[in-house]
Amino acid sequence: MIYNSIIETIGDTPMIRLNKVNQGIKGEILVKVEYFNPGNSMKDRMAIKMVEDAEKAGILKPGGTIIEGTSGNTGMGLALAAVAKGYKCIFTMADKQSQEKIDILKAVGAEVIVCPTNVAPDDPRSYYSVARKMNADIPNSFYPNQYDNLSNTAAHYETTGPEIWNDTEGKITHYAAGVGTGGSMCGTATYLKEQNPEIVTVGIDTYGSVFKKYKETGIFDEKEVYPYLTEGIGEDILPKNVNFDVIDHFVKVTDKDAAVMTRRLAREEGLFIGWSCGAAVHGALEYAKANLKEGDRMVIILPDHGTRYLGKVYNDDWMRNHGFLEDRTYSTARDIIAHRNGSFSLVSSRTSDSVREAIALMNKTSVSQIPVMDNDEVIGCLTDTKLLAKIIENPDLKDATVKDVMEDSMHFVALDSTLDVLSSMVEKEKAVLVRDDSNQIHIITKHDILEAFTN
Repeated sequence: MIYNSIIETIGDTPMIRLNKVNQGIKGEILVKVEYFNPGNSMKDRMAIKMVEDAEKAGILKPGGTIIEGTSGNTGMGLALAAVAKGYKCIFTMADKQSQEKIDILKAVGAEVIVCPTNVAPDDPRSYYSVARKMNADIPNSFYPNQYDNLSNTAAHYETTGPEIWNDTEGKITHYAAGVGTGGSMCGTATYLKEQNPEIVTVGIDTYGSVFKKYKETGIFDEKEVYPYLTEGIGEDILPKNVNFDVIDHFVKVTDKDAAVMTRRLAREEGLFIGWSCGAAVHGALEYAKANLKEGDRMVIILPDHGTRYLGKVYNDDWMRNHGFLEDRTYSTARDIIAHRNGSFSLVSSRTSDSVREAIALMNKTSVSQIPVMDNDEVIGCLTDTKLLAKIIENPDLKDATVKDVMEDSMHFVALDSTLDVLSSMVEKEKAVLVRDDSNQIHIITKHDILEAFTN
């Protein structure tokens, strides 16, 4: 067959049966391998859909510029569409994305602007904000906004869902996918549930993302948001493409588990895939262990290709330095706590304590920061530097209560947070808090992390 341009080759990716990493799991596990798309990712599907819908609506005109915030794969899909249709491209990316993704986008003629990761979504420096501002400033430009543009969901409803249904002859019982913008998960899930409402859908989330808790409680908890390394899944916002009604369950996966499974899939299944693919498979298999039965058939979508991660998960030195290979004694918050051998008692203050009492406690225990508790819940903290500054400015505060001078609470992080995540959090001056398996609260400081990196 002869195609008119590269974008006509998007879709109809193969379904492959897993044979090794799923040992011991009842039922059949299939993966839909999206790196067979021309841009090596499933994002090609929604990229062309967003562009063509914008053309039909008169939003994107000849000679225009496509401006988008991307983790890399959407940018590649948009760039291919731009090459075929004659548009310019400018992409903003967070600095946690791999260099390979940046280089690939530049190779197809896009301009790439790298923005800081650890800022709020509405911060003017965030890759969301920078893209929106450029769209406002550059004439004849189009900002697809993959997070809220429902053409994203529609692309997977129209293509991915029908392909899975047809390839399995309707004999699919479970569908699992990573959730980032939400389009591939929710567009596909909507189509599949229309064919058979009994199909169970499993969204894969990452620690540091808001999705799982929001699904289970309806609460957008900012304390759930903290830095993580896995690219392409999880969010600190609620994109309009995430329809929680069609996602039955969420499973969270650590950076380490995702990276290790990514490498296993390459070595044991011959699937040279990306980091979020490893997250999807690890999370889906964790769900499958407890829930699948004989005769069930689960399909997991694998979003992209391993070439995006040659300098990260496929690099032994990078894996070792991040504690993802077993050479390091300490690699997570859990390890730090375990090596305390139970010799730990959280030093904390109550809101009703006087500032004098809190200072005396900090001096007695030689700690520089402590959480503030109220009814066994952490509601704030005291740090010696800011407390000293306040007392110098107003000496009478020594006789005030802790509630009058406390700062915002330290962040809680997941027990399996890696050293990189922990270090990125404590760089903001405060320590972090962790609940262990027995629900005891622990504090982790810069000193703890420095010690961990040397072991």
